[in-house]
Amino acid sequence: MPHVLSVNIGTRTDFDPAALGHTGIGKRPVTGPVQVSAPIEVGSGLAGDHISDSRNHGGPDQAVYAYAREDLDDWAAELGRDLTPGLFGENLTTAGIDLSDVLIGERWRIGTAVLQVTNPRIPCRTFAGVMEESGWVKTFTRKAVPGAYFRVLEAGTITAGDPAELVERPDHDVTIRLAFRALTLEPELLPRLLDAGDLLTDVVRSRAERRLTPDPA
Repeated sequence: MPHVLSVNIGTRTDFDPAALGHTGIGKRPVTGPVQVSAPIEVGSGLAGDHISDSRNHGGPDQAVYAYAREDLDDWAAELGRDLTPGLFGENLTTAGIDLSDVLIGERWRIGTAVLQVTNPRIPCRTFAGVMEESGWVKTFTRKAVPGAYFRVLEAGTITAGDPAELVERPDHDVTIRLAFRALTLEPELLPRLLDAGDLLTDVVRSRAERRLTPDPA
Protein backbone atom coordinates (compact mmCIF):
# COMPACT_ATOMS: atom_id res chain seq x y z
CA MET A 1 0.00 0.00 0.00
CA PRO A 2 1.33 3.49 -0.82
CA HIS A 3 2.39 5.22 2.37
CA VAL A 4 4.72 7.73 3.99
CA LEU A 5 7.95 6.29 5.31
CA SER A 6 9.07 9.48 7.01
CA VAL A 7 8.07 13.10 7.49
CA ASN A 8 11.10 15.38 7.28
CA ILE A 9 11.61 18.98 8.31
CA GLY A 10 14.66 21.25 8.22
CA THR A 11 16.04 24.12 10.26
CA ARG A 12 18.05 27.08 9.05
CA THR A 13 21.70 26.11 8.60
CA ASP A 14 24.62 28.23 7.43
CA PHE A 15 25.80 26.81 4.11
CA ASP A 16 28.30 28.56 1.85
CA PRO A 17 27.21 26.92 -1.45
CA ALA A 18 23.68 28.30 -1.01
CA ALA A 19 22.88 31.55 -2.82
CA LEU A 20 21.88 33.22 0.46
CA GLY A 21 24.61 31.59 2.55
CA HIS A 22 22.07 29.53 4.48
CA THR A 23 19.53 26.84 3.71
CA GLY A 24 16.82 24.57 5.06
CA ILE A 25 17.44 21.76 2.59
CA GLY A 26 18.87 19.36 5.16
CA LYS A 27 15.61 17.75 6.29
CA ARG A 28 15.52 15.22 9.13
CA PRO A 29 12.80 12.69 10.00
CA VAL A 30 10.57 13.61 12.92
CA THR A 31 8.26 11.52 15.06
CA GLY A 32 4.62 12.19 15.69
CA PRO A 33 2.08 14.09 13.60
CA VAL A 34 3.16 17.21 11.68
CA GLN A 35 0.64 19.91 10.82
CA VAL A 36 0.40 20.54 7.08
CA SER A 37 -1.33 23.63 5.69
CA ALA A 38 -1.14 25.97 2.72
CA PRO A 39 1.40 28.80 3.07
CA ILE A 40 -0.20 32.16 2.39
CA GLU A 41 2.62 33.52 0.21
CA VAL A 42 5.99 32.01 1.14
CA GLY A 43 7.41 29.26 3.31
CA SER A 44 6.84 25.57 3.76
CA GLY A 45 3.53 23.80 4.19
CA LEU A 46 4.90 21.82 7.15
CA ALA A 47 4.91 23.35 10.60
CA GLY A 48 8.45 23.89 11.83
CA ASP A 49 10.09 23.47 8.42
CA HIS A 50 12.48 26.21 7.29
CA ILE A 51 12.90 27.51 3.73
CA SER A 52 15.65 30.05 3.04
CA ASP A 53 15.27 30.74 -0.68
CA SER A 54 11.59 31.66 -0.84
CA ARG A 55 12.00 32.92 -4.40
CA ASN A 56 12.56 29.41 -5.73
CA HIS A 57 11.17 27.14 -3.02
CA GLY A 58 8.04 26.90 -0.94
CA GLY A 59 4.90 28.95 -1.33
CA PRO A 60 1.38 27.71 -2.11
CA ASP A 61 2.34 25.76 -5.26
CA GLN A 62 5.39 24.13 -3.66
CA ALA A 63 4.15 23.66 -0.14
CA VAL A 64 5.21 20.02 0.20
CA TYR A 65 8.00 18.15 -1.61
CA ALA A 66 7.95 14.36 -1.85
CA TYR A 67 10.56 11.88 -3.05
CA ALA A 68 10.20 8.12 -3.38
CA ARG A 69 12.33 5.77 -1.29
CA GLU A 70 12.55 3.53 -4.36
CA ASP A 71 14.22 6.34 -6.31
CA LEU A 72 16.55 7.12 -3.42
CA ASP A 73 17.55 3.45 -3.42
CA ASP A 74 18.30 3.59 -7.14
CA TRP A 75 20.48 6.65 -6.60
CA ALA A 76 22.20 4.97 -3.65
CA ALA A 77 23.13 2.00 -5.83
CA GLU A 78 24.37 4.28 -8.61
CA LEU A 79 26.40 6.52 -6.29
CA GLY A 80 27.63 3.76 -4.01
CA ARG A 81 26.53 5.47 -0.80
CA ASP A 82 23.67 5.50 1.66
CA LEU A 83 21.03 8.17 1.15
CA THR A 84 19.06 9.01 4.27
CA PRO A 85 15.43 10.23 4.24
CA GLY A 86 15.31 14.00 3.76
CA LEU A 87 18.75 14.28 2.13
CA PHE A 88 17.19 15.42 -1.14
CA GLY A 89 15.26 18.08 0.77
CA GLU A 90 12.02 16.14 0.64
CA ASN A 91 9.36 16.68 3.28
CA LEU A 92 7.82 13.28 2.61
CA THR A 93 9.79 10.15 1.82
CA THR A 94 7.23 7.82 0.26
CA ALA A 95 6.94 4.13 -0.58
CA GLY A 96 4.74 2.52 -3.20
CA ILE A 97 4.22 5.67 -5.32
CA ASP A 98 5.98 6.25 -8.65
CA LEU A 99 6.26 10.00 -8.23
CA SER A 100 7.66 10.46 -11.74
CA ASP A 101 4.45 9.09 -13.25
CA VAL A 102 1.93 10.99 -11.15
CA LEU A 103 -0.12 13.48 -13.15
CA ILE A 104 -0.16 17.22 -12.71
CA GLY A 105 -3.31 17.90 -10.72
CA GLU A 106 -3.63 14.48 -9.07
CA ARG A 107 -5.11 14.62 -5.59
CA TRP A 108 -3.84 12.45 -2.75
CA ARG A 109 -5.13 12.06 0.78
CA ILE A 110 -2.10 11.58 3.00
CA GLY A 111 -2.83 11.36 6.69
CA THR A 112 -5.70 13.78 7.19
CA ALA A 113 -4.45 16.27 4.59
CA VAL A 114 -5.38 16.43 0.90
CA LEU A 115 -2.53 17.36 -1.42
CA GLN A 116 -2.47 18.12 -5.16
CA VAL A 117 0.47 17.48 -7.50
CA THR A 118 1.83 20.69 -9.04
CA ASN A 119 5.42 20.73 -10.33
CA PRO A 120 8.60 18.70 -10.57
CA ARG A 121 11.61 19.72 -8.52
CA ILE A 122 14.31 21.54 -10.52
CA PRO A 123 17.83 20.97 -9.10
CA CYS A 124 19.83 23.95 -7.87
CA ARG A 125 23.35 24.71 -6.70
CA THR A 126 22.38 24.25 -3.04
CA PHE A 127 21.27 20.69 -3.83
CA ALA A 128 24.57 20.14 -5.65
CA GLY A 129 26.47 21.43 -2.63
CA VAL A 130 24.65 19.05 -0.32
CA MET A 131 25.33 16.04 -2.53
CA GLU A 132 29.01 16.83 -3.14
CA GLU A 133 28.92 14.85 -6.39
CA SER A 134 30.75 16.21 -9.43
CA GLY A 135 28.28 17.40 -12.07
CA TRP A 136 25.33 16.59 -9.83
CA VAL A 137 22.84 19.01 -11.41
CA LYS A 138 23.47 17.53 -14.87
CA THR A 139 23.38 13.97 -13.53
CA PHE A 140 20.10 14.53 -11.68
CA THR A 141 18.58 16.25 -14.70
CA ARG A 142 19.50 13.47 -17.14
CA LYS A 143 17.94 10.79 -14.92
CA ALA A 144 14.61 12.66 -14.83
CA VAL A 145 13.30 11.32 -11.53
CA PRO A 146 12.74 14.71 -9.86
CA GLY A 147 10.15 14.01 -7.20
CA ALA A 148 6.95 16.03 -6.96
CA TYR A 149 5.77 19.22 -5.35
CA PHE A 150 2.26 19.49 -3.93
CA ARG A 151 -0.11 22.24 -2.92
CA VAL A 152 -2.28 21.74 0.16
CA LEU A 153 -6.00 21.60 -0.63
CA GLU A 154 -7.14 20.50 2.83
CA ALA A 155 -5.03 21.11 5.91
CA GLY A 156 -4.37 18.23 8.26
CA THR A 157 -1.64 16.20 9.88
CA ILE A 158 0.77 13.67 8.41
CA THR A 159 2.67 11.08 10.41
CA ALA A 160 5.27 8.54 9.34
CA GLY A 161 3.42 5.36 8.38
CA ASP A 162 0.27 7.12 7.16
CA PRO A 163 -1.31 5.62 4.04
CA ALA A 164 -1.39 7.65 0.84
CA GLU A 165 -4.67 7.29 -1.05
CA LEU A 166 -5.20 8.50 -4.60
CA VAL A 167 -8.40 10.58 -4.52
CA GLU A 168 -8.64 11.92 -8.07
CA ARG A 169 -6.67 11.43 -11.29
CA PRO A 170 -7.27 14.04 -14.02
CA ASP A 171 -8.06 13.21 -17.64
CA HIS A 172 -4.75 14.11 -19.31
CA ASP A 173 -1.30 12.54 -19.67
CA VAL A 174 0.99 15.27 -18.34
CA THR A 175 3.20 13.52 -15.83
CA ILE A 176 5.78 14.96 -13.48
CA ARG A 177 8.50 13.33 -15.60
CA LEU A 178 7.17 14.94 -18.79
CA ALA A 179 6.97 18.34 -17.11
CA PHE A 180 10.52 17.98 -15.83
CA ARG A 181 11.89 17.05 -19.25
CA ALA A 182 10.05 19.99 -20.82
CA LEU A 183 11.32 22.46 -18.23
CA THR A 184 14.93 21.28 -18.47
CA LEU A 185 16.54 19.50 -21.44
CA GLU A 186 13.61 19.22 -23.86
CA PRO A 187 11.82 22.60 -24.13
CA GLU A 188 10.23 21.46 -27.38
CA LEU A 189 7.89 19.45 -25.12
CA LEU A 190 6.57 22.56 -23.37
CA PRO A 191 3.41 22.90 -25.52
CA ARG A 192 2.35 19.39 -24.46
CA LEU A 193 2.07 20.62 -20.89
CA LEU A 194 -0.89 22.77 -21.89
CA ASP A 195 -2.98 19.59 -22.03
CA ALA A 196 -3.14 19.90 -18.24
CA GLY A 197 -5.07 23.17 -18.63
CA ASP A 198 -5.88 25.06 -15.46
CA LEU A 199 -4.09 22.44 -13.37
CA LEU A 200 -0.75 23.95 -14.42
CA THR A 201 0.82 26.52 -12.16
CA ASP A 202 0.92 30.04 -13.59
CA VAL A 203 4.69 29.95 -14.02
CA VAL A 204 4.70 26.70 -15.99
CA ARG A 205 1.70 27.70 -18.13
CA SER A 206 3.42 30.98 -19.01
CA ARG A 207 6.54 29.14 -20.17
CA ALA A 208 4.52 26.70 -22.24
CA GLU A 209 2.51 29.46 -23.88
CA ARG A 210 5.64 31.46 -24.71
CA ARG A 211 7.00 28.41 -26.51
CA LEU A 212 3.98 28.54 -28.83
CA THR A 213 4.51 32.23 -29.61
CA PRO A 214 6.80 32.68 -32.65
CA ASP A 215 9.77 34.99 -32.25
CA PRO A 216 9.24 38.38 -33.90
CA ALA A 217 10.90 38.62 -37.29
